[in-house]
Amino acid sequence: MAKVELKAPIVKEIAENLKDAQSVVVVKYLGLTVAQDTAMRRALREADVIYKVYKNTMVQRAVEGTEYEALKDVLDGPNAFAISKTDATAPARILAKFAKTAPSLEFRAGIVEGSFYDAAGMQQIAQVPAREELISKLLGSLQSPVTNLARVLNQIAEKGGGNAAADAAPAKEEAPAEAEAPAEAAPETPAEAPAETETAPAAE
Repeated sequence: MAKVELKAPIVKEIAENLKDAQSVVVVKYLGLTVAQDTAMRRALREADVIYKVYKNTMVQRAVEGTEYEALKDVLDGPNAFAISKTDATAPARILAKFAKTAPSLEFRAGIVEGSFYDAAGMQQIAQVPAREELISKLLGSLQSPVTNLARVLNQIAEKGGGNAAADAAPAKEEAPAEAEAPAEAAPETPAEAPAETETAPAAE
């Protein structure tokens, strides 16, 4: 059987694993002990992360013409690939945790939600909490400020009420002055002159 035919299933497997992946992380893994490698693989598997060691030439063929093609620049030397279709930050987060006690485990690069990140960028991605943790924090932040919000609204209402009272005070003080002002007396109607009752003497 030709070598190309032998490689085709591997390339297809890589392509299938990459399909709809939220993140792909490339790491240098040489130097891990059997115990470290076993524990790391278990943690990745429990998080639904695919962890595979592939030949660089196979990966280069699988990523050609895809959004993962940028990884070709770091495909030199032995590499392992962590792929997640459910949690974009899980691979980087778990790998970074194990790298603290296994310095030989190093980030090379990664693609997270379609964007390329170098080793330093992947270290930043690793700091992002798990989705469940983010949701938990969000729900907590939505519930706890209810009383704080009520308190703030109350303070605003009190502040607004005080200003309104202060503005209304002068109007209340002016009202009595207007009430006490005497109404102007109506002008007296002049009495009509008495009609002449005497008859003028007839002309002689």
